[in-house]
Amino acid sequence: MLLSFLAIAIGLSILVWSASKFVEGSAATAGHFGMPPLLIGMVVVGFGTSAPEMVVSALSATQGNPGLALGNAYGSNITNIALILGITALISPIAVHSQVMRKELPILTAVTALAAWQVWDGELTFVDALVLLGVFFLLLAWSIRQGMTQKADALGVEIAEEMSHRAMPLRNAVLWLIVGLLLLIVSSRILVWGAVELALGFGVSDLIIGLTIVAVGTSLPELASSVIAARKGEHDIALGNILGSNLFNTLAVVGIAGTISPMTVAPEMFYRDIAVMAALTLSLFILGYGFRGPGRINRLEGGLLLACFVGYTVYLISTTFSS
Repeated sequence: MLLSFLAIAIGLSILVWSASKFVEGSAATAGHFGMPPLLIGMVVVGFGTSAPEMVVSALSATQGNPGLALGNAYGSNITNIALILGITALISPIAVHSQVMRKELPILTAVTALAAWQVWDGELTFVDALVLLGVFFLLLAWSIRQGMTQKADALGVEIAEEMSHRAMPLRNAVLWLIVGLLLLIVSSRILVWGAVELALGFGVSDLIIGLTIVAVGTSLPELASSVIAARKGEHDIALGNILGSNLFNTLAVVGIAGTISPMTVAPEMFYRDIAVMAALTLSLFILGYGFRGPGRINRLEGGLLLACFVGYTVYLISTTFSS
């Protein structure tokens, strides 16, 4: 049991560190080859910050642990909204622009509805997974096209500034890209092994471990980047990071895992976990709507989101060990 906890702790530590290095190396390499900052922000950094969820879920699917694969993806979505957005709003209230209410949130809501519709029958088939990946690439292409037509983009500007401060030679950039990717894979294997062993040791499903320990651990890159953005007053980046990560998890992470191994979905995932994920997504419309001025998620609402996360986690643990 102690070895399982140690494997999870070591795996998560290396996973978060290697994801950061992978993003830095990938972004710097792309910059050396002339990729515009906006594309680096949307594609390279977007993939990089969600790389932990992607690699962990893919390995879990390969090793026949569907609960861990799906629990990691959907649990990360719940963590992103309830825990990370809650903490971020407590640090600094988050401004919600009308564009987010008109475009990003409706898209995420539709994608969440698609995810729920696909698994209501208890299965995530190969075709379901292909549909998710198809929607993901269509949205990515549309977002890139939309972004390239805009003269000013907060994320693109931020990435350009970060790259100017962290310029590195091409050789170092490629080295960190390769090292980061290799360590991502190795640390994910350690984490998955520890998570499975822990589930067996406690006699609980790998779904519960995926929804809690693994989901929170793989969401640490999003927590770090959102908190830093909030402290800088960059609300667009803080909120966009969460919404983008949830889109990536729902479409790409689940899609990749499903194409590797079609899965049987536990009934409780539909009526409990996906229902919570959908409710939290819809709650952003209410929290972000400006009734008496510009929309924003204030500290009180951030505290409510955090309370939802604590309540959900306590419910998971209590029902697991009482049954």
